[in-house]
Amino acid sequence: MKPVCLVIGAGAGIGGTVGARFAREGYHAVLCRRSDEEGLRVLVEGIESEGGSASGYLLDAMQPDVIEDRIAAVEDEIGPIEVVLFNLGAQIGDRPLADTSYKAFEMGWRLATFALYRTAKAVCPRMEERGKGTILVTSATAAVRGNKGQHSHAAAMGGRRMLCQTLNAEFSPKGIHVAHVLVDGAVDAPDTLGKMLGPEGFQKLREARGQEHDGLLLPAKMAETYLHLAQQHRSAWTHEIDLRAYSDRPWWNH
Repeated sequence: MKPVCLVIGAGAGIGGTVGARFAREGYHAVLCRRSDEEGLRVLVEGIESEGGSASGYLLDAMQPDVIEDRIAAVEDEIGPIEVVLFNLGAQIGDRPLADTSYKAFEMGWRLATFALYRTAKAVCPRMEERGKGTILVTSATAAVRGNKGQHSHAAAMGGRRMLCQTLNAEFSPKGIHVAHVLVDGAVDAPDTLGKMLGPEGFQKLREARGQEHDGLLLPAKMAETYLHLAQQHRSAWTHEIDLRAYSDRPWWNH
């Protein structure tokens, strides 16, 4: 029975790429995403074409019980979840306070913070019983800096960061490694930045900053960091790390 890497938020960028990297390392990658069944199929088939093992499920994290039920089903039907990548985004765009509805603000919290809490609530007891496990949490600059128009995102991501710290405080002594991965920059990902900018805008950005310029974060290179975090010895665990392209100014210098 293969160990499982469960990816919650498996798009064609960070989530799917990290899942594929763990599959090459011998894990069964369980890829979960909210929509686009065809895109999910492509990711799974891509892993299988390289000799890896994977399965895919549509999962709307806003719905009650679906996270908990999927974790239980994976443990019962596939194998023990050794690594969780929690990769759900919660960006609703720049909105002034007057244009940020109660519903929009709450949606950010439900995706960024409450869904992580639900994931931890379901998987941590299982990991604790086995005495090991890793939870990798993709985050954003908004977790440490609140910019104009980012009321929902900054509050939600700040909560995500603090939740990672409280989970570490409780579960690190029990063998569970929680790492908060702060992505401080634009990611070369068609499912996120590509959709926000549109095909033409995304291509222009790639030509200006990406490709040979290495000014956009590359998911395949980021995946190596996620794998390294999962393989760290407990005597030297990393609990927070920020990733950015070499040419970007770090969040604390803006």
